[in-house]
Amino acid sequence: MTLAIVLAVGAPAAGLPTGPGEPRIDRLADQLRRAGADRVHTVAGLAELAALVDTTTGPVLVTGADLVAHTAVLKHLVTSPVGPTVALVLTDPPAAGQTVVREERGQVVDAGPELPDATGVFGGALRVGRDDLPALAAAARAAGGPGVTSAARDVAGVGGSPATVDRLFAALTDLGTLTFAHRVRLLVAHRVADPAGLAAAEAALAGVDEDRAELRLSVKERDDFFTTYFVSTWSPYVTKVCARLGLTPTGVTMISVLFAVVAAVLFGAGGRVALVAGGVLLYLGFVLDCVDGQLARYTRHFSAWGGWLDTMADRAKEYLVYAGLGYGATHAGFRYGWALAIAAMTLQTVRHMTDAWYGVLHDEAARRPRPATPTAGGIGGRLNAASTRVQADTGSVSYWLKRTVVFPIGERWALIAVTAALFGPLVSLVSVLVWGLLAFGYTGALRTLRARWMWVPVLDTVDATLHRDDGPLAARLPVVRPMGPLTLAVLGALGPAVLLVVGLFRLAGDGDPGGLRWWLPVALLVLLVAGLGAGAAHNGPLDWLVPAALRAGEYLFAAVVGVVGGVPAWLVFGYVFVLTVHHYDLTARLEKRQAAPPLHPWTLGWEGRSVLLAVAAIAGFASPVMATLGAYLLVVFVASVVLAWVVLPARATRAAAVPARGGSPG
Repeated sequence: MTLAIVLAVGAPAAGLPTGPGEPRIDRLADQLRRAGADRVHTVAGLAELAALVDTTTGPVLVTGADLVAHTAVLKHLVTSPVGPTVALVLTDPPAAGQTVVREERGQVVDAGPELPDATGVFGGALRVGRDDLPALAAAARAAGGPGVTSAARDVAGVGGSPATVDRLFAALTDLGTLTFAHRVRLLVAHRVADPAGLAAAEAALAGVDEDRAELRLSVKERDDFFTTYFVSTWSPYVTKVCARLGLTPTGVTMISVLFAVVAAVLFGAGGRVALVAGGVLLYLGFVLDCVDGQLARYTRHFSAWGGWLDTMADRAKEYLVYAGLGYGATHAGFRYGWALAIAAMTLQTVRHMTDAWYGVLHDEAARRPRPATPTAGGIGGRLNAASTRVQADTGSVSYWLKRTVVFPIGERWALIAVTAALFGPLVSLVSVLVWGLLAFGYTGALRTLRARWMWVPVLDTVDATLHRDDGPLAARLPVVRPMGPLTLAVLGALGPAVLLVVGLFRLAGDGDPGGLRWWLPVALLVLLVAGLGAGAAHNGPLDWLVPAALRAGEYLFAAVVGVVGGVPAWLVFGYVFVLTVHHYDLTARLEKRQAAPPLHPWTLGWEGRSVLLAVAAIAGFASPVMATLGAYLLVVFVASVVLAWVVLPARATRAAAVPARGGSPG
């Protein structure tokens, strides 16, 4: 339940009429209810606000009475999925007593009456999540000031003037509360102080079709080239139809998965008609992949489950398409079709791991003061400044080149659809690998340089053991601190990489790679070197690369076991696919700030799984053990999903309902 609190006493706009006999504050209260607030309270000052916050357990929406905005603006603030605490940020010039803000990567990193590098002005409204309610109450008491009289607060602009909510927000920011900025586009939101300002704001509101604006807002403000010009130009019409049909974002996601599965089957079947049809279905599936997010934004139906499912479905669809291409290339006579599919899946997963962890690094850097060290400038600083300039030059050639060269999902799906339809599965897989490697090299080099400029201890802020995916064996290995966890993870991946290359050369030369079976213990021991960094602090400037290096090492070792142990290539692909599902679950939870999967300890860890495969290959049972282990991990994943999204929430709901049935405990 959402509680809305209006700070109104002393605000000049509070009593201004907006219609026949309707005070502004009454309309604002009605808007808050229509925006989703279950209760609306008008308070006389910050002490009363703090007392209200102390008694509530749900999110709180706080607004000043000087805010004039579309109801949709308030609704977007209430339902914003970006974080538990979100503040309205405007581009209007700040009036006297209003708080200006500085934001980076969508986070408010500073707020106050004067900032030399301000990027906006506080819009007079914020939503505070449940976990941040103690901070809100503390900020209200600090901003009110126990030593300041009520009359003095009114004169100073603390107790009842428009500055009340500004001081509250500045105090909340000073407490270090992570707050995300909610910008207003297409719709209208202004803070007013007199009848002239109110009349101008009301006229601006009347000049906007609210529903039409919301439909346009369902499309991301910035997207990639292919998505912007070949999808978003017409996908809002599909979004509107889906809304009228009553489809949910999850339902659209499932339909897009179906399209991708059929496309994968057609790519595997081969033949010009099937390949062209597969390309068309893949494109339409990607359109629906965009529509599910647009529908969520248009209808404001967000959920942690929906965000997690969207992330998982995107990767599963893409890798199923790789499977179809791998089968199709093999069926067409190319010996290594499945090997190319495994390589494409491994490369893309490692790239996504670096993307996720670099994003965490960047977010942490935005919230922390930059260190006054030589690393704060130099080439990293210049690259960061250049990147910022390019990103600001929206629509330029350099802007689109920067967004396209990194090979985002829209460009990947477009490349697959076009190359598969025109040239076949083999060319499609090779194209994905070549562009993917170039993009990986480009982004890796630039991010490495920029990371040194914005150094922060990334993995110190999260559970390193969880996101490394360590098992019980790695936890018991000694720590080799001088080398660092990244160096150890890279060295660990080199062992299986070298043995895989040797095995593939033998296979290509019609030799027997099975003769390399007794080299597996050596490759395994080299891989386990990565475990020597499990207990070390992951606070080096490049330790955000550790999870990606560990993923590469485990996937390469599985491929080595497949080559040396004579495992069918499709089975190796299936096993690695299950591993990627497991690892994307961890990544999605990291990005959505969710808890660890309930059954994560049952997954054995990257080193435990690798040991089992090595023993099985040496004993001559690589295929059945890999199939069994893959099936086991899939069952654990499904059971963990059911527990996390069905069983545990139901238990929490029942537990929360017990006091209500038994009466008030007081």
